[in-house]
Amino acid sequence: MLTKSEHSIASVANGLLKPLNKTELKLAQTDLQKIGKSEPAVAAMLKTETPLREFVTSALTLSPYLRDTANIDPAVLSLAISEPLEPQLEALIADARNCWKPQPDGGIPSESDVMSRLRVIKRRVAFLVALADLARVFDGRTTTAWLSRLAEASVAAAIDHLLLSANDGRKIRLKNTLAPSEGSGLIVLGMGKLGAGELNYSSDIDLVVFFNEEAGIVPDPDDAIDVFPRLMRRLVRIMQERTADGYVFRTDLRLRPDPGSTPLAIPVDAAMIYYEGRGQNWERAAFIKARAVAGDIAAGEEFLRGLVPFVFRKYLDYAAIADIHSIKRQIHAHKGHGAIAVKGHNVKLGRGGIREIEFFAQTQQLIAGGRMPQLRSRPTEETLAELTKAKWIDEETRDELTEAYWFLRDVEHRIQMVRDEQTHLLPEAEADLKRIAFMMGYGDTSSFSERLVEVFRTVERRYARLFEQETGLSTETGNLVFTGQGDDPDTLKTLSKLGFERPSDISRVIRTWHYGRYRATQSVEARERLTELTPQLLRVFGESTRADEAILRFDSFLSGLPAGIQLFSLLSSNPALLSLIVNIMSSAPRLAEVIAARPHVFDGMLDPRLMAQLPTRDYLAERLKSSLQQARHYEEILDLLRIFAAEQRFLIGIRLLTGTINGSMAARAFTHLADLIIDAALNAVLGEIHAAHGDFPGGRVAVAGMGKLGSFELTAGSDVDLILLYDYDDTASESDGAKPLDSTRYFTRITQRLIAALSAPTAEGVLYEVDMRLRPSGNKGPVATRIGAFEKYQREEAWTWEHMALSRARLIWGDRSLTEEAERVIAQVLAAKRDTGKVTHDVAEMRDLIETEKPPGSIWDFKLIPGGLVDIEFIAQYLTLIAPAKGIDVKVNGLNTAEALKLLGGKLMAASDVDICIEALTLYTDLSQLIRLCIDGLFDPKQAPAGLIDLVCRAGDCPDIKTLEGEVKRLSKAVRKVFQSVVKD
Repeated sequence: MLTKSEHSIASVANGLLKPLNKTELKLAQTDLQKIGKSEPAVAAMLKTETPLREFVTSALTLSPYLRDTANIDPAVLSLAISEPLEPQLEALIADARNCWKPQPDGGIPSESDVMSRLRVIKRRVAFLVALADLARVFDGRTTTAWLSRLAEASVAAAIDHLLLSANDGRKIRLKNTLAPSEGSGLIVLGMGKLGAGELNYSSDIDLVVFFNEEAGIVPDPDDAIDVFPRLMRRLVRIMQERTADGYVFRTDLRLRPDPGSTPLAIPVDAAMIYYEGRGQNWERAAFIKARAVAGDIAAGEEFLRGLVPFVFRKYLDYAAIADIHSIKRQIHAHKGHGAIAVKGHNVKLGRGGIREIEFFAQTQQLIAGGRMPQLRSRPTEETLAELTKAKWIDEETRDELTEAYWFLRDVEHRIQMVRDEQTHLLPEAEADLKRIAFMMGYGDTSSFSERLVEVFRTVERRYARLFEQETGLSTETGNLVFTGQGDDPDTLKTLSKLGFERPSDISRVIRTWHYGRYRATQSVEARERLTELTPQLLRVFGESTRADEAILRFDSFLSGLPAGIQLFSLLSSNPALLSLIVNIMSSAPRLAEVIAARPHVFDGMLDPRLMAQLPTRDYLAERLKSSLQQARHYEEILDLLRIFAAEQRFLIGIRLLTGTINGSMAARAFTHLADLIIDAALNAVLGEIHAAHGDFPGGRVAVAGMGKLGSFELTAGSDVDLILLYDYDDTASESDGAKPLDSTRYFTRITQRLIAALSAPTAEGVLYEVDMRLRPSGNKGPVATRIGAFEKYQREEAWTWEHMALSRARLIWGDRSLTEEAERVIAQVLAAKRDTGKVTHDVAEMRDLIETEKPPGSIWDFKLIPGGLVDIEFIAQYLTLIAPAKGIDVKVNGLNTAEALKLLGGKLMAASDVDICIEALTLYTDLSQLIRLCIDGLFDPKQAPAGLIDLVCRAGDCPDIKTLEGEVKRLSKAVRKVFQSVVKD
């Protein structure tokens, strides 16, 4: 609990802090003099030598972050030294909590307003709390409590803002817009130190989000699974995006169930099923500190009550302790490895660190909390006290660990106060270590180091005694020895038990890693990290189907990595990332080959925001612009485009593989990527043409995307269908450059260079295979088409199938006037009233011809099977062509097939037939997107990776492949009936 008394920085004792050095002291004094010109309280402080002036000046020398904050926001320093602290902090936190509310003038704060206000408040609270902590006005308990309250208020305000925004957008219907969260069924749990009210100075906040579909605020409960994850993506942006005002809190949502394959917000019922059937021991430990911090607090508390039997089991559970201890071993080897030091030591994860105290308490809570409710406390200090009352530990242990805990938390806070960085590492350099020693109130680094080592050893000793009581913990997995030249027999047995069918081959592969034969394992540190990771790695790979194949693909990936330390460290501390790699290796050979051949594409996976950000056009455009900033030459631009396209295709695929996006979202993302790449490539081509041949007088160029590119339905392996249109001044005979060209050669050269730029194979791969067969006269016609010739051909010569193709045309690049002219031509051609009987005959004949000449390879050939994608696309295109004759005026260009069907089918088909087509199209899209991502060639369940079988079953919402096959047959049969009833020849 926070004290109600009013403390002030002005009451600090003399000599509490020492300045870092004379240079820093002069810089701080200069800054304070500047601040004093606008802040009378600061000017008054500087006039005489007082403990307050000495303290503030010293604090600014020790913390560049605090000095920067004082310069940015001088008023906060003035208030800190002249006003009581608690009322200021109370007011700031109240302001944070209420920042979503309408203003006195009635205006509703925008998202950017909320973001800005929260960032300014965070900066001020962080400054006040840091000064109070350094002045010892606050102790660690008070510091963590204020920071936790700020985080809780910020998240709650952001949630209220998002709910109100969704209500205004008619996505949801709130029960009370004055209290948006009440009764919303949206549950936001604070985990870890936020849940316990023990937040670090520069801490991330861990959140888990659930929602009750039956709460009634989403008109259609089925839409909830789309609405709430979208809101959570915005929550992450509100909280952690860096702006000119800084950030609020880095936000991590990865403690949710199966984070690699679940949305950012999960239905309550699905979560309960998961925890009851598949919940892990590390998740039990995580939920000890869980607390409802935002959203529907009552619903959150009810949810946590429902989780009690999962977290706190009724009977003693020593088996779980082995599992928990194995998590600790991932952080560092417990005995016989490493040493306690000061410089570079991790005060959180290192030996004798904060994590050992937390594990000490949590493991005993897991054992006994089921029978002893009083042990279910969240804060660490409170838990140690309750363990003492319950006679699980003695008073001496409690006192030693409590004192050590808050000492180490103080050290941790000061490490983070230096530059507001989320780090737990003590500095390596003596000068930087001196900062921490001085901030802790020590006169030199040696006395500080001596005390620190004493604390580390106390914690290590207590922690070791706890685990010495359990037998077999260190050998729970079994022997895993990969030294020497030959196989260790017990290790082969362990590998077999873990799920590997060829243990000797796996043993040989791992010896290769440990021998440093790959660049990624050449350094001693990398091999040490990999040694610590190996048991976890083998367990996770062993759980996958066809574990041997999966780990061999991982080996291939490892062999191409330029370095390994970062990857191994991340995998050790990030189970979700490890699960994702296993997922790729076991289910997606095509993706595995991509990262083995081009390891740089993996870099994007290391971005913690990856799954929280959708690959929208703006998102991709921003990253492409950044990627091309350094490019100077044509070939350099093209190579950077190839690198960017490969990485983004891979990352879109990762999102699809994990279920973060569905098939139609992936199709749109792949299409946005193609649009941007074609745009950049054509701009580069035009620059080259201009340099060599000049401009063509009156020259205008536009590019139309056809087929799946035109309808936003590209897959990971799609080629692109293009038509290049042009026009020019008829009075001009040639271009005006050093090497002039006539009109035909000029625009043909642009097209040929564009095709080469996109499809020429290089060391960085191919951007896209280009198909120009949909241009007028197909392969027989010129590769570039003048707009007049295009219009004449479409009006007078084009066949029915070409007009069907035209219904998917979309102008993706070009001169505005030419683009508008081309769109007008397309619209007029499609608006023409046709002979319905002839169109019907032509469409039916074409479908019969395709069926004869290109029979489907199997039921899994979604494009060509009767009732497959071709049938559905033909229905939409057929309706487009006959609609004008029926008196219906619609425009389908720029829509995908599903959107076109909904628009046309509602007027020209039975509603049930439209629903059947949409249901089938959704299934085909989800499955084909996954299959094209994961493998080359046709999908065959007998030959496909087992992991891919699981993925397609999940995508099809079927328990097994037989059920899914039956669903495909049912829908294809129904679609074929619809096709035959609509296209009656």
